[in-house]
Amino acid sequence: MIKFLDLKKSNKKYEEQLKLAFNNFIDSGYYILGNGVTNFENEFASYCGTKHCIGVANGLDALTLIFRGYIEMGLLKKGDEVIVPANTYIASVLAISENDLVPVFVEPNAYTYLVEASEIKKHFTEKTKAILVVHLYGGLVEVEEIRKIVSTKTLIVEDSAQAHGSISSEGLKAGNLGNASGFSFYPTKNLGALGDGGAVTTNDLQLANTILKLRNYGGIVRNVNEIKGINSRLHDIQARFLSVKLNDLENLNSRRREIAKQYIKGINNIKVDLPLWDKSNNHVFHQFVIKSEFRNELKDFLFKNGVQTDIHYPTAITKQGAFTEYSDLEFPITFMLHSKILSLPIYPELTDVEVHKVITIVNKF
Repeated sequence: MIKFLDLKKSNKKYEEQLKLAFNNFIDSGYYILGNGVTNFENEFASYCGTKHCIGVANGLDALTLIFRGYIEMGLLKKGDEVIVPANTYIASVLAISENDLVPVFVEPNAYTYLVEASEIKKHFTEKTKAILVVHLYGGLVEVEEIRKIVSTKTLIVEDSAQAHGSISSEGLKAGNLGNASGFSFYPTKNLGALGDGGAVTTNDLQLANTILKLRNYGGIVRNVNEIKGINSRLHDIQARFLSVKLNDLENLNSRRREIAKQYIKGINNIKVDLPLWDKSNNHVFHQFVIKSEFRNELKDFLFKNGVQTDIHYPTAITKQGAFTEYSDLEFPITFMLHSKILSLPIYPELTDVEVHKVITIVNKF
């Protein structure tokens, strides 16, 4: 069976380095917001090209604290509208609703799965105070094009949870395209910890300082609580693990692109639509997502022939019980995608032989 994702295999090659990182963590005697976190924050900020990185507990907290930070700074207030893709993981929208902001859903491109400036322009009004762009599946939204059609005061927040290392045509990486960005280091991500983890990247010193306080009960200095915060700190051991794996991220992303190229070149089944990609480094293929009118049958066929797959995601957010207030809204492209999409295995440790087997079975369907 070709697994959809084999985390044990993915982490095996770092075993000695991870054990050393763990031993150094124990020997440090400092287990919360220690040197491991500080070092990783500096490394990841440098990798993304930003001035600041703040480690937090998970990707949802990263996005939530960005919006909370802007509210603390007076740049957003409850009831402000935030444009967000209708086809994204629910965390994107939870970060908005958690701050009593109002999500305004927009449709994606049916072939790249990403939002575009033209669609955002249709929904942009004087009530729009922020845009949450989601670099879904590892593909990069053209933020520069969006910036051209919105107010200079409009905040652009990136959801980079699936796009570690994606590079724009201007040479900027995900996390350095908008005003701030939220990252997830969930174990399945391109840069994954061995547990939960997240981070905010930004070039805004005031926002960075605000989030530093928010993540630690509202203060940076112990027992000095300047604002009402929460407990959302990147664990020091996870930060040390992430530092180990960050050194290899470019190689991992390169391998994902190689597999994507093999899929695109080899899959020729007319019952399958391939994702649109220009072969540049603007995609890191956290997922390789195809479409088919016969998605469920294809999924079963692949499994019976030894290939695991997954669906990202089977149900639109507006059709989830958590957001019934939006259940009457119609999003034809989004609903179509949720009924047709299927994710093929694409983790870097897949061999060329395994990739060829996946291609062969898809073409036999």
